[in-house]
Amino acid sequence: MPDDAPPPNLPAPRPGNPQLRVSDREREQVVEFLQVAAGDGRLTLAELDERVGAALAARTVSDLAALTADLPLEEMPPGAREVIRIDQRFGESERTGRWLVPRRMEVALMFSELKLDFTEAVLTHRVLDIDVNLRLGGHLTLVTAPGIVVNADGISHSRGEIKLPPAPGPETPVRLSILLTGRSTGGDIVARPPRRAPWQRLRRKPRPGDASP
Repeated sequence: MPDDAPPPNLPAPRPGNPQLRVSDREREQVVEFLQVAAGDGRLTLAELDERVGAALAARTVSDLAALTADLPLEEMPPGAREVIRIDQRFGESERTGRWLVPRRMEVALMFSELKLDFTEAVLTHRVLDIDVNLRLGGHLTLVTAPGIVVNADGISHSRGEIKLPPAPGPETPVRLSILLTGRSTGGDIVARPPRRAPWQRLRRKPRPGDASP
């Protein structure tokens, strides 16, 4: 990327008066960028709420620029897409590590397995809608972390299993709500915490993200 190119998912700077009026789209781009920064741990939830409110109320280019002035723009990942579609037959695939969670996913699986690991994912929104179509041999695994809640009430299934962890107590703040809808006619849906390595089990080391005793 050239040195003078705008960072990903921020509006390109406009020459001239910094008091030029901004558009709704430019406000939305800055809000998305702030959500990515919060998901990456660079902003607290309180700071995110404050800056999002300021971004939505911004009138000028300088108003928006002030909200991202203390963030390392060149190191931030590009924004999440609105929708990710996965239509897979046979084989295995996964999304792990530092991936950007979109607003919505459409997942169709047949004789295949998909793992979505949220333990290190960058959460850009508070709710993720996943529309599921699990056919024969299609299996979906969600690896969760504290503060991630999975709801499968919107799934109609004739075969296969749905296994979800118990809902967290009121003392655990909800970081992401995953809402599953669609159908399963022959596959399994499992939501679970990350597995411990054998040496972690021997030493009884807490899983990543577990609360300290």
